[in-house]
Amino acid sequence: MSESRASRAAGLTMARHIDHMRHGLSHVATRDYHPPSAVGNLRWTEDLLLSTYEQAATGRPPLSGREYRVGRSGGGFDKIHFLFPRGTRSPDASNLEPDLSLILNRRETGPDIRMPLPVYGGGFSFGSVGINVMLARAMAARHLGSFTSTGEGGYPTPLRAYEESVITQIATGLFGVHEENLICAPILEIKYAQGAKPGLGGHLLGNKVTADVAGMRGSVPWVSLFSPFPFHSVYSVEDHRKHVDWLRTVNPRAAISVKVSTPTDVDMVAVGIYHAGAHIIHLDGGYGGTGAAPEIAKKNIAMPIEYAIPKVHRTLIEEGIRDEVVLMVSGGIRTAFDVAKAIAMGADGCVIGSSELVAMGCTQCKNCETGRGCPFGLTTTDPELIRLIDPEWGAERIVNMYSSWQIQWREILRRLEVPSIAALRGRTDLLCHEDFERE
Repeated sequence: MSESRASRAAGLTMARHIDHMRHGLSHVATRDYHPPSAVGNLRWTEDLLLSTYEQAATGRPPLSGREYRVGRSGGGFDKIHFLFPRGTRSPDASNLEPDLSLILNRRETGPDIRMPLPVYGGGFSFGSVGINVMLARAMAARHLGSFTSTGEGGYPTPLRAYEESVITQIATGLFGVHEENLICAPILEIKYAQGAKPGLGGHLLGNKVTADVAGMRGSVPWVSLFSPFPFHSVYSVEDHRKHVDWLRTVNPRAAISVKVSTPTDVDMVAVGIYHAGAHIIHLDGGYGGTGAAPEIAKKNIAMPIEYAIPKVHRTLIEEGIRDEVVLMVSGGIRTAFDVAKAIAMGADGCVIGSSELVAMGCTQCKNCETGRGCPFGLTTTDPELIRLIDPEWGAERIVNMYSSWQIQWREILRRLEVPSIAALRGRTDLLCHEDFERE
């Protein structure tokens, strides 16, 4: 794949900006003082951003010495670690070639869908990101044998060339939802709520609603768009079943995924999703990557995903339906180690969003909601800024990042002497929380 000058420049600009900021602060650094990071935050630290960017360039775990497994949030996945056996591993484990594949339909009816890796791309709507980012993600998904979601902003025509790798999302605003967008999809995703802003619906500010975005969504250019909460046709499991039946009637070849947030009764919600006939339960916890969500919502409403996963996993086991449904999770999952930890807690796989943007240069500056706020051409619809991302370059970087993650997953499984990513599911005995490590 070719690499455009503009995209190379974006990457160099980020790296130089960080280096200049660090050098400028180095004269005040002492043993007891750590200079503030030029980019990122405690979850997406400077090291985590740059190590992800490095993996996207090389396709392997970073050699720079930067931390690439955890951030410094003081909680969540950053304080959970694997209990790797000490000493020499067995000869069989050293020669193990772990299976990373994931089956996305475990029901007796429906499509046979298997991915060679346990992740796919989450929904970024047309309008929240530019068309070149959507194309890069679709190209990468095709190359990897995985999927990427349209988000709730409709199905732009250029994505048609990659339809076998594109999930069509149906959200509360029903933007761009037409029969032709449903019948071509291998997976149909009903989005009831988003973990970063449950109960608030969607919000796309007017300065991102270009003529193209408005045309796709059936609205007026430069006027803000709101997605209601909830679906006003769904107030029970029976109502939800009608939605699932509708989609299965329109496209009987598709798997049905249902995306929900993580309320306190999320385990019962998951059981209802199963009985409504869905193939995939998608839990979206707090700390999702959207830059447009209020910080107070991201940090205080939805249950963190690391609490929701074991809660739902145990309930599905108790109900006797765990092996009949696939549990995908998202919301603050940044690294290969985060994915492996989520699976050990009880998930089948993960849905990734922010990491793919970081692979293409995102510095977590949190200007996603404004029309010209993203300096790297990612979360923008500005016709000049979107040219900073060449789709083939972006796809190559996403593929490289996941290639590095696959190396890490195999090494994790070898060290744990677990034969497959599927066999890692629910192995909480292999995890330890820092606060209880001595115990």
